[in-house]
Amino acid sequence: MPLGSERLSDDDQAVHVWAEIDTVIAAVGRAHIIPGDSDGSGADHKGPGAALIPPFGPLADASAQRPAFQIRQMGTLPEHQRQGLAAAVLGELERLMFTEYGCKTGLLQAREHAIQFYESQGWSVIDEPYDIGIIGPHRSMMKRF
Repeated sequence: MPLGSERLSDDDQAVHVWAEIDTVIAAVGRAHIIPGDSDGSGADHKGPGAALIPPFGPLADASAQRPAFQIRQMGTLPEHQRQGLAAAVLGELERLMFTEYGCKTGLLQAREHAIQFYESQGWSVIDEPYDIGIIGPHRSMMKRF
């Protein structure tokens, strides 16, 4: 992805969490509250050529409890994977969004290879597979709090 595509237009309103090992940022993630009038659809990143993300079914049909938040930009450096860092980052994002913002529902779009990880953390697949541009196949997932 081009440099800068990791920055999103609402970064200043999002919660950012990371795990640092020996001054190296080894794992990252962010969460933001989904506006009450939004179904979660939008552009995958800022800038030209961004793929469109489909709506989250439970937001579109109003079956999800609000406030709702979305996890985005999760990643762990390859040499630090399978050490519990992503689970720690995700857990802290969930904790903050629940305790600090009163969120009742979490939503995310997971790459196919990450679905098993999110399921191990209590998230459930909620929609049919879809493709996000050059990134590849994804599934929407949800967790209630």
